[in-house]
Order: sequence, then structure tokens, then C-alpha cells
Amino acid sequence: MSRKRKHNIRISRAVIPSFFTILNMFSGFMSILASADRDFVSAAWLVVLAAIFDTLDGVMARLTRSSSEFGVELDSLSDLVSFGVAPSFMMYKVGLHSLGPIGTLASAMVMVFGGLRLARFNVQLVGFDKDYFKGLPIPSSAITISAFILFFFNSNAGSLNAQATPFLPALAVLLSLLMVSTVRYETMPKLSKRAIRSHPLKFMAFSLGIIIIIATLGRALFWLFMLYIVGGLIRWLVEHIKTLVSPRKHAEEEEDVELSSFDI
Repeated sequence: MSRKRKHNIRISRAVIPSFFTILNMFSGFMSILASADRDFVSAAWLVVLAAIFDTLDGVMARLTRSSSEFGVELDSLSDLVSFGVAPSFMMYKVGLHSLGPIGTLASAMVMVFGGLRLARFNVQLVGFDKDYFKGLPIPSSAITISAFILFFFNSNAGSLNAQATPFLPALAVLLSLLMVSTVRYETMPKLSKRAIRSHPLKFMAFSLGIIIIIATLGRALFWLFMLYIVGGLIRWLVEHIKTLVSPRKHAEEEEDVELSSFDI
């Protein structure tokens, strides 16, 4: 008589954050399809949706305590699709294609430099629960591009406003360079009692930003992200001025601050 073997299927807790990571990747793919159909409003919102899923997979990983090397690699691949390929293709289709090879190069920079940003993050993935991260994270770059298109796109004309079109290549180059720069940006506050007590002002600012975005139906999204980007550049400039004024003192302060990457 043959014995029947029972095969127990074990579902790991890591499936939960991976599910949200896959939703992130799928949203990026749908954004690419929407851009191909010249539905740029939907394409932009799908990138924002991908960023929400990207945040949720990190939250679920912490709640289930199921962080793994597999999850990190899957997250990076998903981010490259949703926040690298999708916004690059969206910028190309919405206006940069009219610039010929220069437009192709500018749009591709977002994808290429985003890939470099992700690779650097994976290499530095050691003790990254910090207050700042080095370089603009790729989701912030993608959301800024999407918010720019949502704010300046003229649905009736089916194109960007004439005043905004010349700024598109400059935006692509700026965001690309910031992703691989050493400019420090604050991390998103963790939703925990300890984090709120440690950084109450950061949590209040983040909460206020969410309220403003909802109240304006997303119209304020672009300006809030530009404020975030410019704020990091201003802090970087102030730090360099301090370095020139008192280099020794600044060097001692830097020893106590470990720069690391954001949970991208």
C-alpha cells in the first residue's frame, strides 16, 4: 500500500509586505500603459498610488517583523518600474519627445539615475533608521514629476500648458542629479508613539501636508514637494557655508551624524 504524504503549505508573514510591493509594481506598469494611451492624468495618479503601496509594504514589514533580503530586492525592482521607468516614459510622451535626442536623454536620466540611487541604497542598507537620508529618494522624484503634470496639464488641450513645457527638461535634470547627490533630506516620520514623541514637529508638518493635499484635491502636491526639495537644498547650502566659516567645528559635528538612505 502506498502511503499518502501530507504536504503542509506554509505561508510566511513576508507574503504580506510582498503583496503590497507587487501592487506597487503593477501600478507602475498600469501608469506606463496609461502614458502610452496619452492618459497622463491617470498615469500620474497611478504613480502616486504606487508610492502609497510602497509606503504600505514598509509599514507591513515592520508590523509583521518580516523584513528580508528578498523583500529588499523585490522592492528595488518594483521601485525601478514605478518610479524610474513610468515617470521617464510619462515625461517623454507628455512633452520631451518634441526635443528629439535631447528630450530622450533628459527623460532617460530619471530612470538611469533612479537606478543608481536604488543600487546605492541597497549597498548602504545597514542601520538606516535615521532622521535624514542622503540624496533625494526615487519615490519623491517620481511624485514630483507626477504632481507637475497633474498641476500643469491642460485636459481640454491634451497637453501641458505652454508656460510649463520649457521647465520639463530642467525638472528632469534637477531631480536626476538630486537623487545621486549628497544633499540630506528628512525621512518620513514613522507612525509610532516613540517617533511622535521624538519628532513632534516633523509629524505635525507631515500631517498638515496630508490635510492640505486632501483639501486641495491634490492641487497642492507639486508645491509641497518643491518646498521639500528646496528645503533640502537650502539646508545643504547652509551646511557648506558653516564648513567654510568653521571647518573644524563642522567636522566634529559630522562625526556624530551618520548619513544613511531613506526607506525607498
